[in-house]
Amino acid sequence: MPSLVRLLTHPEERRPGPPPLRVDLRRVVLGGIALWAVALVATLVVFVLGRATVEAVVTCVAGIVLGGAGLLWERKHRDDYRGED
Repeated sequence: MPSLVRLLTHPEERRPGPPPLRVDLRRVVLGGIALWAVALVATLVVFVLGRATVEAVVTCVAGIVLGGAGLLWERKHRDDYRGED
């Protein structure tokens, strides 16, 4: 068995990696947005009770906005990451 140093210095001797999984990134991003939305609702409840800060609410909103940007990216690059069908 080759040493770790040899494998790091000679990558051609490594076994080939497994093929990438084919996933629907739209579903992944929508799942993330849904989790941020749940966190936003919970944070708003805690904020109304006076136990959360504005930064916590803004963080949840930022997660939703970035998820929306991820959806736009996914739509533009869908053919690139899905490959040929």
